[in-house]
This record gives sequence, C-alpha cells and structure tokens, in this order.
Amino acid sequence: MLIQCGAAPLSLGLVYLLATVRFPVDYPTVAVVHGLVAAAITWRAGLAVWWRAIEFFFPLAVLATWSLRLPPWLFLAVFLVLLGLYWSTFRTQVPYYPSQPAVWDAVRQQLPPPRADGRPLRVIDIGSGLGGLVMYLARARPDIECVGIELAPLPWLYSKARAVMRGSRARFVLGDYERLDFAQFDLVFAYLSPAAMAGLWRKAQAEMCPDAILISYEFAIDARAPDQTILATDDTAPLYKWYF
Repeated sequence: MLIQCGAAPLSLGLVYLLATVRFPVDYPTVAVVHGLVAAAITWRAGLAVWWRAIEFFFPLAVLATWSLRLPPWLFLAVFLVLLGLYWSTFRTQVPYYPSQPAVWDAVRQQLPPPRADGRPLRVIDIGSGLGGLVMYLARARPDIECVGIELAPLPWLYSKARAVMRGSRARFVLGDYERLDFAQFDLVFAYLSPAAMAGLWRKAQAEMCPDAILISYEFAIDARAPDQTILATDDTAPLYKWYF
C-alpha cells in the first residue's frame, strides 16, 4: 500500500505529460501507468519478483472491481473475513497453511508409545489453523492430551466449535505460541514458514525438556539438520524431526 500511495504523484505527473502531448488518456491508461510506476518502485526496492506483478495489476483490479458497482458492505464483509483468517500474518510472516490427512497420520506414527506410569503424553500444534491435526490425534490416541494454539480468531473459533460439536477431547487456545512455555509439552508440531523457523529453534532450544520432540512439516531449520526426515507420501513435503 505504501508503494501504491508513493507511486501516485509520479503517475499523475506522467499522465499529465501524456495529456499535454494529446495522448488519449482514460481510466485504463491511468491504471496501467500507475501499475508500471508501482512495479518499477517494487523492483528498485528489491522485493520479490511476484510483488512486481501484484503492484502492476493492483490498479487494474481496483478499476475492474469499481466497474462492477458492488455494494460497499460487501467489501467490509470480505475485509473482516480476511482479517479474522490472517490476523497478524504481517507480523508473524506465517500465512494459513492447511496440512493434509496423510501428514496427520505421519505425525501420529511419530508419537511415542503410551507411558508405563499412565501419565498422558502432551502434544501441541502451534498454528493449528482449522484444527484438523489436533482433532485427528485426539481421536486416534485417546491416551494423549492434544492442544492446538492459533493466533487468528476465525480459524480458532471454527476449530473450537468443531471440537464442541463432535465431542472431541481436543483443546484449542487463542493466542501466540511464542508466549507459551514449550517445557509443558512432550511433542511440538509446527507448520509455519521459513521466516519463523530460526525463532522457533531458539525457543525450542531454550525451553523443551530432555526426551521431547519437535516436528516441522515442510520447513527445515538452518541452524541444525534434523535427526530424522520422514516422507508422509511420495507427493508431500517431508516431516523434519528433532530430539532433545
């Protein structure tokens, strides 16, 4: 948005120059000029290549949407849904990544056997999304305590409602996993993003107890190679496993 706003004065100047030489100027022309300026700023700022396409097409998308004459409340509704789904993604750099049932079962297979003393194994999914993994593990292993923590309110509310309606033992918490103490858990599962892995490893090193397990789906940790790499299926990304 800053790039789009910053491109506006230069875009208006270029449009004015086009008008002075009697170049036909209409709204699509203005959108294309503005998109080109925004894409050029994006390139100069060193952002990823795909951002250039987003910045270029954004003014055209706004123009196309405006031409549909949609009711204003619809934009508010879409904004609130996206806000509830992605919440502080801009801060955490962890968008919503849903995992698949094959991954859930692969995680189940990595769970330690029930303890001889009867104490339950405590498992947490950090960034639990819609709660599929947590509910699956709670159903497949009645001997474990399975918790999901989610920062975005809409996925958390959905997963909590599912657990209540299905009578699941799975528990869902609204909050930031960075404020949790990993020492409470025997296994921590993460499906985050590359941007979050270094911080996750520092937290795990500082807090996880001996014999605890950290599992990350798809994203590895640069600071330490995994102790084990597991392929859920031939067409899925691997699970990375670290022992403490």
